[in-house]
Amino acid sequence: MADRLIAVLGGYGEVGTTAVRRLCAHGYDRIRVGGRNPSRGRTLSGDLPGIDLSYVDIGEPESLKEFCSGAHLVVNCAGPSYHILDTVARAALEAGAHYVDVAGDIPALRALGPTFGDHVAVFSAGLMPGLTGLLPRLIASPGDRLDIHVGGAVHMTPASAADILLAQGPDFGESLARWRNGAVASRSLTPQRFVQPPGFPETVDAMPFLPTESARLAAELRLAELRFYTAYASQAIPTTLAMAWADDPEFRNDYIELLTQAAKSDLRERDPYYVLTACIPTTTGASSSLTLRTSDPYRLSGVVAALTADAVLREKIAPGVHFADGVLNPADIAEALHRDPLVQSLSIQDPTGSITGRP
Repeated sequence: MADRLIAVLGGYGEVGTTAVRRLCAHGYDRIRVGGRNPSRGRTLSGDLPGIDLSYVDIGEPESLKEFCSGAHLVVNCAGPSYHILDTVARAALEAGAHYVDVAGDIPALRALGPTFGDHVAVFSAGLMPGLTGLLPRLIASPGDRLDIHVGGAVHMTPASAADILLAQGPDFGESLARWRNGAVASRSLTPQRFVQPPGFPETVDAMPFLPTESARLAAELRLAELRFYTAYASQAIPTTLAMAWADDPEFRNDYIELLTQAAKSDLRERDPYYVLTACIPTTTGASSSLTLRTSDPYRLSGVVAALTADAVLREKIAPGVHFADGVLNPADIAEALHRDPLVQSLSIQDPTGSITGRP
Protein backbone atom coordinates (compact mmCIF):
# COMPACT_ATOMS: atom_id res chain seq x y z
CA MET A 1 0.00 0.00 0.00
CA ALA A 2 2.77 2.44 0.90
CA ASP A 3 4.36 2.04 -2.53
CA ARG A 4 1.29 3.36 -4.38
CA LEU A 5 1.86 6.75 -5.94
CA ILE A 6 0.05 9.70 -4.35
CA ALA A 7 -0.10 12.95 -6.35
CA VAL A 8 -0.62 16.09 -4.22
CA LEU A 9 -1.72 19.11 -6.24
CA GLY A 10 -1.11 22.51 -4.67
CA GLY A 11 1.60 20.84 -2.64
CA TYR A 12 3.79 23.93 -2.31
CA GLY A 13 1.27 25.94 -0.28
CA GLU A 14 0.63 25.73 3.44
CA VAL A 15 -2.20 23.20 3.16
CA GLY A 16 -0.44 21.00 0.61
CA THR A 17 2.94 21.05 2.36
CA THR A 18 1.32 19.89 5.58
CA ALA A 19 -0.62 17.16 3.75
CA VAL A 20 2.62 15.88 2.19
CA ARG A 21 4.44 15.82 5.52
CA ARG A 22 1.62 13.96 7.23
CA LEU A 23 1.32 11.44 4.41
CA CYS A 24 5.03 10.71 4.76
CA ALA A 25 4.54 10.36 8.52
CA HIS A 26 1.78 7.81 7.81
CA GLY A 27 4.35 5.74 5.92
CA TYR A 28 3.60 6.69 2.31
CA ASP A 29 6.90 7.20 0.53
CA ARG A 30 5.89 7.66 -3.12
CA ILE A 31 4.53 11.19 -3.37
CA ARG A 32 4.47 13.44 -6.41
CA VAL A 33 4.11 17.08 -5.39
CA GLY A 34 2.81 19.53 -7.96
CA GLY A 35 2.21 23.22 -8.46
CA ARG A 36 3.19 26.10 -10.69
CA ASN A 37 6.36 26.91 -8.75
CA PRO A 38 8.40 23.80 -7.85
CA SER A 39 11.17 25.99 -6.41
CA ARG A 40 8.89 26.58 -3.40
CA GLY A 41 9.24 22.88 -2.59
CA ARG A 42 12.99 22.86 -2.03
CA THR A 43 12.69 22.86 1.76
CA LEU A 44 10.11 20.11 1.54
CA SER A 45 12.33 17.96 -0.68
CA GLY A 46 15.29 18.63 1.60
CA ASP A 47 13.36 17.25 4.56
CA LEU A 48 11.68 14.46 2.59
CA PRO A 49 14.15 13.37 -0.11
CA GLY A 50 11.88 10.65 -1.47
CA ILE A 51 9.24 13.01 -2.85
CA ASP A 52 9.13 14.14 -6.47
CA LEU A 53 8.65 17.85 -7.24
CA SER A 54 6.90 18.68 -10.50
CA TYR A 55 5.29 21.53 -12.42
CA VAL A 56 1.57 21.43 -13.11
CA ASP A 57 -0.97 24.06 -14.15
CA ILE A 58 -4.64 23.27 -13.57
CA GLY A 59 -5.52 25.50 -16.50
CA GLU A 60 -3.46 23.35 -18.90
CA PRO A 61 -5.29 20.03 -19.52
CA GLU A 62 -2.22 18.17 -20.78
CA SER A 63 -0.18 19.34 -17.82
CA LEU A 64 -2.86 18.16 -15.40
CA LYS A 65 -3.25 14.85 -17.24
CA GLU A 66 0.48 14.18 -17.03
CA PHE A 67 0.53 15.05 -13.33
CA CYS A 68 -2.27 12.59 -12.53
CA SER A 69 -0.89 9.82 -14.76
CA GLY A 70 0.12 6.71 -12.83
CA ALA A 71 -1.27 7.95 -9.52
CA HIS A 72 -3.31 5.69 -7.26
CA LEU A 73 -4.70 8.73 -5.42
CA VAL A 74 -4.83 12.44 -6.26
CA VAL A 75 -5.10 14.91 -3.35
CA ASN A 76 -6.14 18.42 -4.36
CA CYS A 77 -4.97 21.20 -2.03
CA ALA A 78 -5.12 23.96 -4.66
CA GLY A 79 -7.58 26.82 -4.80
CA PRO A 80 -9.74 28.75 -5.15
CA SER A 81 -11.93 25.68 -5.04
CA TYR A 82 -14.98 27.37 -6.55
CA HIS A 83 -13.02 28.04 -9.72
CA ILE A 84 -11.57 24.53 -9.85
CA LEU A 85 -14.87 22.71 -9.20
CA ASP A 86 -14.55 19.19 -10.72
CA THR A 87 -11.59 19.87 -13.04
CA VAL A 88 -9.01 17.96 -11.01
CA ALA A 89 -11.47 15.24 -9.99
CA ARG A 90 -12.18 14.43 -13.65
CA ALA A 91 -8.46 14.30 -14.44
CA ALA A 92 -8.00 11.88 -11.53
CA LEU A 93 -10.88 9.72 -12.77
CA GLU A 94 -9.43 9.60 -16.29
CA ALA A 95 -6.13 8.47 -14.76
CA GLY A 96 -7.90 5.72 -12.81
CA ALA A 97 -7.11 7.33 -9.45
CA HIS A 98 -9.05 7.94 -6.27
CA TYR A 99 -9.57 11.59 -5.33
CA VAL A 100 -9.52 13.70 -2.16
CA ASP A 101 -10.27 17.44 -2.22
CA VAL A 102 -9.43 19.53 0.83
CA ALA A 103 -12.20 21.92 -0.20
CA GLY A 104 -14.97 21.68 -2.77
CA ASP A 105 -18.62 21.77 -1.83
CA ILE A 106 -22.02 21.26 -3.40
CA PRO A 107 -21.06 23.07 -6.67
CA ALA A 108 -18.06 20.77 -7.20
CA LEU A 109 -20.00 17.64 -6.30
CA ARG A 110 -22.89 18.64 -8.58
CA ALA A 111 -20.50 19.32 -11.46
CA LEU A 112 -18.86 15.91 -11.05
CA GLY A 113 -22.03 13.91 -10.56
CA PRO A 114 -22.87 11.14 -8.05
CA THR A 115 -20.64 8.36 -9.39
CA PHE A 116 -16.88 7.92 -9.70
CA GLY A 117 -16.63 4.54 -11.38
CA ASP A 118 -15.11 1.96 -9.06
CA HIS A 119 -13.15 4.68 -7.28
CA VAL A 120 -13.62 7.04 -4.35
CA ALA A 121 -13.96 10.83 -4.49
CA VAL A 122 -14.14 12.78 -1.23
CA PHE A 123 -14.81 16.52 -1.07
CA SER A 124 -14.69 19.01 1.83
CA ALA A 125 -11.81 17.20 3.56
CA GLY A 126 -10.50 20.18 5.51
CA LEU A 127 -11.31 22.08 8.66
CA MET A 128 -14.27 24.09 7.36
CA PRO A 129 -15.98 22.41 5.63
CA GLY A 130 -14.85 19.10 7.04
CA LEU A 131 -14.21 19.03 10.78
CA THR A 132 -17.09 21.45 11.31
CA GLY A 133 -19.46 18.75 10.08
CA LEU A 134 -17.58 15.76 11.47
CA LEU A 135 -16.54 16.48 15.07
CA PRO A 136 -19.98 17.63 16.32
CA ARG A 137 -21.20 14.07 15.58
CA LEU A 138 -19.24 12.99 18.66
CA ILE A 139 -21.61 14.84 21.00
CA ALA A 140 -24.91 15.36 19.12
CA SER A 141 -27.90 13.01 19.11
CA PRO A 142 -31.41 13.10 17.64
CA GLY A 143 -33.59 15.73 19.29
CA ASP A 144 -30.65 17.85 20.54
CA ARG A 145 -30.07 21.52 20.03
CA LEU A 146 -26.50 22.06 18.78
CA ASP A 147 -24.67 25.41 18.90
CA ILE A 148 -21.44 25.79 16.89
CA HIS A 149 -19.00 28.72 16.94
CA VAL A 150 -16.03 28.79 14.54
CA GLY A 151 -13.43 31.49 13.95
CA GLY A 152 -10.79 33.68 15.54
CA ALA A 153 -7.88 35.73 14.28
CA VAL A 154 -5.52 34.20 11.71
CA HIS A 155 -3.77 35.25 8.52
CA MET A 156 -5.69 34.71 5.31
CA THR A 157 -4.25 33.36 2.07
CA PRO A 158 -5.32 34.90 -1.26
CA ALA A 159 -6.90 31.57 -2.30
CA SER A 160 -8.91 31.47 0.91
CA ALA A 161 -10.00 35.08 0.41
CA ALA A 162 -11.14 34.26 -3.12
CA ASP A 163 -13.15 31.27 -1.88
CA ILE A 164 -14.85 33.38 0.79
CA LEU A 165 -15.80 35.99 -1.81
CA LEU A 166 -17.18 33.32 -4.13
CA ALA A 167 -19.10 31.44 -1.44
CA GLN A 168 -22.47 33.11 -1.94
CA GLY A 169 -25.90 31.75 -2.71
CA PRO A 170 -27.99 28.78 -1.53
CA ASP A 171 -25.29 26.24 -2.42
CA PHE A 172 -23.17 27.56 0.44
CA GLY A 173 -25.60 28.53 3.18
CA GLU A 174 -27.84 31.27 4.49
CA SER A 175 -27.07 34.26 6.68
CA LEU A 176 -29.17 34.77 9.87
CA ALA A 177 -30.70 31.29 9.47
CA ARG A 178 -30.77 28.23 11.71
CA TRP A 179 -32.03 24.67 11.42
CA ARG A 180 -35.20 24.09 13.42
CA ASN A 181 -37.86 21.37 13.39
CA GLY A 182 -36.60 19.68 10.25
CA ALA A 183 -36.09 22.73 8.02
CA VAL A 184 -34.09 25.91 7.53
CA ALA A 185 -35.64 28.78 9.47
CA SER A 186 -34.70 31.93 7.56
CA ARG A 187 -33.89 35.22 9.32
CA SER A 188 -34.46 33.67 12.74
CA LEU A 189 -31.18 34.68 14.40
CA THR A 190 -29.39 37.96 15.06
CA PRO A 191 -25.64 38.70 15.46
CA GLN A 192 -24.08 38.16 18.87
CA ARG A 193 -21.98 41.15 19.93
CA PHE A 194 -19.07 40.94 22.40
CA VAL A 195 -19.68 37.35 23.45
CA GLN A 196 -17.08 34.82 24.60
CA PRO A 197 -18.04 31.30 23.50
CA PRO A 198 -16.35 28.36 25.26
CA GLY A 199 -12.71 27.99 24.26
CA PHE A 200 -12.30 31.49 22.88
CA PRO A 201 -9.58 33.60 24.55
CA GLU A 202 -11.47 36.90 24.15
CA THR A 203 -14.84 38.37 23.33
CA VAL A 204 -15.83 38.18 19.67
CA ASP A 205 -18.65 39.18 17.37
CA ALA A 206 -20.49 36.05 16.25
CA MET A 207 -22.41 36.27 12.99
CA PRO A 208 -25.12 33.65 12.34
CA PHE A 209 -24.66 31.79 9.07
CA LEU A 210 -26.04 28.30 8.45
CA PRO A 211 -23.69 26.44 6.06
CA THR A 212 -25.15 23.75 3.84
CA GLU A 213 -22.81 21.31 5.59
CA SER A 214 -24.46 22.11 8.95
CA ALA A 215 -27.97 21.84 7.49
CA ARG A 216 -27.02 18.42 6.12
CA LEU A 217 -25.61 17.43 9.54
CA ALA A 218 -28.79 18.53 11.31
CA ALA A 219 -30.98 16.61 8.88
CA GLU A 220 -28.89 13.42 9.10
CA LEU A 221 -28.82 13.45 12.91
CA ARG A 222 -32.47 14.60 13.18
CA LEU A 223 -31.49 17.48 15.45
CA ALA A 224 -34.23 19.66 16.90
CA GLU A 225 -32.15 22.78 16.25
CA LEU A 226 -28.73 23.83 15.00
CA ARG A 227 -27.25 27.30 15.31
CA PHE A 228 -23.96 28.12 13.57
CA TYR A 229 -21.94 31.30 14.17
CA THR A 230 -18.80 32.59 12.49
CA ALA A 231 -16.68 34.40 15.10
CA TYR A 232 -14.62 37.51 14.29
CA ALA A 233 -12.05 39.19 16.53
CA SER A 234 -12.95 42.61 15.08
CA GLN A 235 -15.17 44.20 12.47
CA ALA A 236 -12.34 44.38 9.91
CA ILE A 237 -13.28 41.25 7.94
CA PRO A 238 -17.10 41.59 8.16
CA THR A 239 -16.88 45.21 7.01
CA THR A 240 -14.70 44.28 4.04
CA LEU A 241 -17.04 41.43 3.10
CA ALA A 242 -20.08 43.71 3.31
CA MET A 243 -18.38 46.16 0.95
CA ALA A 244 -17.41 43.39 -1.47
CA TRP A 245 -20.87 41.85 -1.63
CA ALA A 246 -22.50 45.26 -2.06
CA ASP A 247 -20.19 46.17 -4.94
CA ASP A 248 -20.49 45.11 -8.56
CA PRO A 249 -19.44 41.42 -8.90
CA GLU A 250 -17.15 42.52 -11.73
CA PHE A 251 -14.84 44.09 -9.16
CA ARG A 252 -14.97 41.30 -6.58
CA ASN A 253 -11.38 40.21 -7.17
CA ASP A 254 -10.27 43.67 -6.06
CA TYR A 255 -11.29 42.71 -2.54
CA ILE A 256 -8.93 39.73 -2.24
CA GLU A 257 -6.06 41.93 -1.10
CA LEU A 258 -8.39 43.97 1.13
CA LEU A 259 -9.53 40.79 2.89
CA THR A 260 -5.98 39.56 3.48
CA GLN A 261 -5.10 42.99 4.90
CA ALA A 262 -8.18 42.94 7.14
CA ALA A 263 -7.02 39.59 8.54
CA LYS A 264 -3.55 41.05 9.13
CA SER A 265 -5.05 43.93 11.08
CA ASP A 266 -6.65 41.46 13.50
CA LEU A 267 -3.18 40.07 14.31
CA ARG A 268 -1.58 43.37 15.27
CA GLU A 269 -2.69 43.11 18.89
CA ARG A 270 -3.04 39.37 19.44
CA ASP A 271 -1.45 36.01 18.69
CA PRO A 272 -3.14 33.92 15.99
CA TYR A 273 -5.85 31.54 17.16
CA TYR A 274 -8.71 29.60 15.64
CA VAL A 275 -11.40 27.79 17.60
CA LEU A 276 -14.11 25.29 16.73
CA THR A 277 -16.55 24.79 19.59
CA ALA A 278 -19.78 22.79 19.65
CA CYS A 279 -22.18 22.61 22.58
CA ILE A 280 -25.48 20.97 23.48
CA PRO A 281 -27.10 23.63 25.72
CA THR A 282 -29.10 22.41 28.72
CA THR A 283 -31.10 24.24 31.35
CA THR A 284 -29.95 21.92 34.12
CA GLY A 285 -26.77 19.94 34.73
CA ALA A 286 -23.62 19.65 32.64
CA SER A 287 -23.87 19.85 28.89
CA SER A 288 -21.99 17.95 26.21
CA SER A 289 -19.38 20.06 24.45
CA LEU A 290 -16.37 19.88 22.17
CA THR A 291 -13.61 22.45 21.71
CA LEU A 292 -10.69 22.38 19.27
CA ARG A 293 -7.99 25.07 19.19
CA THR A 294 -5.23 25.68 16.66
CA SER A 295 -3.12 28.62 15.55
CA ASP A 296 -3.22 27.66 11.86
CA PRO A 297 -6.47 26.38 10.31
CA TYR A 298 -4.86 26.10 6.86
CA ARG A 299 -2.19 23.64 7.96
CA LEU A 300 -4.75 21.78 10.04
CA SER A 301 -6.82 21.37 6.87
CA GLY A 302 -3.75 19.67 5.39
CA VAL A 303 -3.77 17.27 8.34
CA VAL A 304 -7.41 16.41 7.66
CA ALA A 305 -6.70 15.91 3.95
CA ALA A 306 -3.91 13.45 4.79
CA LEU A 307 -6.14 11.56 7.24
CA THR A 308 -8.84 11.34 4.58
CA ALA A 309 -6.32 10.10 2.03
CA ASP A 310 -5.16 7.45 4.49
CA ALA A 311 -8.78 6.31 4.99
CA VAL A 312 -9.24 6.02 1.22
CA LEU A 313 -6.01 4.07 0.76
CA ARG A 314 -6.96 1.70 3.58
CA GLU A 315 -10.29 1.10 1.80
CA LYS A 316 -12.33 2.45 4.71
CA ILE A 317 -14.52 4.47 2.30
CA ALA A 318 -16.80 2.87 -0.28
CA PRO A 319 -16.57 3.79 -3.98
CA GLY A 320 -18.61 6.83 -4.96
CA VAL A 321 -18.67 10.59 -4.43
CA HIS A 322 -18.84 11.76 -0.82
CA PHE A 323 -18.45 14.63 1.60
CA ALA A 324 -15.74 13.91 4.19
CA ASP A 325 -17.96 14.49 7.22
CA GLY A 326 -20.35 11.80 6.01
CA VAL A 327 -17.81 8.99 5.53
CA LEU A 328 -14.93 9.54 7.97
CA ASN A 329 -15.06 8.00 11.43
CA PRO A 330 -15.29 10.95 13.87
CA ALA A 331 -13.70 9.02 16.75
CA ASP A 332 -10.74 7.93 14.60
CA ILE A 333 -10.16 11.48 13.36
CA ALA A 334 -10.45 12.93 16.87
CA GLU A 335 -7.90 10.42 18.15
CA ALA A 336 -5.48 11.37 15.37
CA LEU A 337 -6.00 15.08 16.07
CA HIS A 338 -5.25 14.52 19.76
CA ARG A 339 -1.75 13.41 18.71
CA ASP A 340 -1.08 16.09 16.11
CA PRO A 341 1.18 19.00 17.15
CA LEU A 342 -0.88 21.50 15.15
CA VAL A 343 -3.80 20.92 17.53
CA GLN A 344 -3.20 23.04 20.61
CA SER A 345 -6.09 21.39 22.43
CA LEU A 346 -9.05 19.14 21.75
CA SER A 347 -11.42 18.43 24.61
CA ILE A 348 -14.71 16.55 24.62
CA GLN A 349 -17.01 16.74 27.65
CA ASP A 350 -19.90 14.34 28.10
CA PRO A 351 -23.10 14.99 30.10
CA THR A 352 -21.58 13.45 33.26
CA GLY A 353 -18.98 16.22 33.25
CA SER A 354 -16.02 13.99 32.41
CA ILE A 355 -13.50 15.43 29.98
CA THR A 356 -11.41 13.52 27.47
CA GLY A 357 -8.63 14.87 25.29
CA ARG A 358 -5.53 17.01 25.50
CA PRO A 359 -6.25 20.27 27.38
